[in-house]
Amino acid sequence: MFYHLLKYVLLGPFLRLLFRPRIEGLEHVPEDGAAIVAGNHLSFSDHFLMPVVLDRRITFLAKQEYFTGPGIKGRLTAAFFRAAGQIPVDRSGKEAGKAAIREGLGVLDRGELLGIYPEGTRSHDGRLYKGKVGVAVMALTAGVPVVPCAMVGTFEIQPPGKVVPRIRRVTIRFGEPLDFSRFAGSAGERAVVRAVTDEIMYEILRLSGQEYVDDYAAVVKAEEADGEPPRKFPREER
Repeated sequence: MFYHLLKYVLLGPFLRLLFRPRIEGLEHVPEDGAAIVAGNHLSFSDHFLMPVVLDRRITFLAKQEYFTGPGIKGRLTAAFFRAAGQIPVDRSGKEAGKAAIREGLGVLDRGELLGIYPEGTRSHDGRLYKGKVGVAVMALTAGVPVVPCAMVGTFEIQPPGKVVPRIRRVTIRFGEPLDFSRFAGSAGERAVVRAVTDEIMYEILRLSGQEYVDDYAAVVKAEEADGEPPRKFPREER
């Protein structure tokens, strides 16, 4: 109930008025049945702007830190994400990743929309990073389509570290659903899930027009935090 109150009364109309999102390809999102919406992740605003434009409810796998922050701000953030039906995900290791997959499969088993950011974290520099294979494992295990999504302009309105977003128009672009039924039964094969993940990331890249980095965002962030100079990656050509 709180989800719909947020979307249609408290938050949704306000966000539509401020950011006037251009919506492209909304017809590609299935009207019913289970599906995964896989998007790039440029801004904290992504969590709110994508659900606002969808006709259906979508449940995101959200990082656990949103639920465990200290102080009043942390408690308010946790309460908000829980009330909105988002699922906390521990990103600290392999077993945590398996738990996240189980949670995501539970959403899909109920015939719902699952939202996921395959990069695993926000891009700190506006580029698109290598996707983690959990999205492919869930798509193949549940036998559901994956709808690629590109958030365009959200990095400019609220890059990391900016609390109050700039008021600019953004674009939310959905691509045609990707059908991986040809790989049915292959969710445990490493080469297959890597190939499926790369195909999903390529479609997000094609929709977003970002520069692509063939490395994990968390790895590059950690290197830069340790004082290593930013690495230069050529834009992927396909």
